[in-house]
Amino acid sequence: MKVNTRRIGRKCERAVITAYQELHAMGQNEMKIFAACTTLYRIHHPESSLPEARLLVSEWIDHHIVRRSQAPTRGCNCPPTHPD
Repeated sequence: MKVNTRRIGRKCERAVITAYQELHAMGQNEMKIFAACTTLYRIHHPESSLPEARLLVSEWIDHHIVRRSQAPTRGCNCPPTHPD
């Protein structure tokens, strides 16, 4: 089942989860997906260190993909926006 990303308020968080789902659907391996998602996050937040980006991306993947939680997530410092 695909996660509904429309409810995710942060654009960077929504982009990361969408990228994860699309790459996974294409059959990419988990390590490549994680690296791509971390890179995508750092494009949105170049001020973030690689370890910080990896930690946050892994938390988002666990939250949205693994646990399928709809509760708010810990996130970056960008302001939440209303989903499109």
